[in-house]
Amino acid sequence: MVVPLLDQLADLAPHVIIHSDMKRTRAIAGPLGKRLGILPIAEPLWRERYFGSWEGQSWNAIYRATGNAMDGMIDAPETFRPGESGETTRELFNRIMAALVSASQKGSILIITHGGPIACARAARTAEGLAKIAELVPPTGSVTLL
Repeated sequence: MVVPLLDQLADLAPHVIIHSDMKRTRAIAGPLGKRLGILPIAEPLWRERYFGSWEGQSWNAIYRATGNAMDGMIDAPETFRPGESGETTRELFNRIMAALVSASQKGSILIITHGGPIACARAARTAEGLAKIAELVPPTGSVTLL
């Protein structure tokens, strides 16, 4: 039996709900907060990576236009800027580390965010760090416990 996402999240019984402040996370945080009697906190630090001119494009469209350029996010995490002006992998990682420090002072928390930030939070807990970040991106709509 498949348990709907809101039921899975409610079963975690968080004291605090934080979301990235984007529409797609607010669509989950709002109803969950109502169900649990918690006012969700919108925190922009939990937004997905900024992709510069690649924003809003599918991975397939980016690949067709740029070939293997997107590999730079993994191969050159300190310097590669997706879409020429996007956020480097290191900048994203540092932003998520700051978000984790801030969130850790709030008790039992549930964070509704995006694949890149979740991968960064997971990378912080591994010896490989950013080297394996692509493997740490969870499936859409999944629950990751840290």
